[in-house]
Amino acid sequence: MTRDHGPAIKDDKLYEDLREKGNSKEKSARIANAKANPDMHPSRKGGGAPAYEDWTKDELYDRAREIGIEGRSDMTKDELIAALRRH
Repeated sequence: MTRDHGPAIKDDKLYEDLREKGNSKEKSARIANAKANPDMHPSRKGGGAPAYEDWTKDELYDRAREIGIEGRSDMTKDELIAALRRH
């Protein structure tokens, strides 16, 4: 039987299934709540932002600064891309 996870979780069964697959609580809640909302489609591909490879090094550096990646001033473009993807 599916446990009631309270009002913060809109689809308790899906939440539990995702947790059993090893997803974090936060990710499971986001997906379960999005699936429960008919206006959202979490299985569709995300936004239309260009790939990091299409960004300039300065744009990558600014984004790394925004999110607080340390050591960014010494990184190459490829290292900035890798650090942003790991974040």
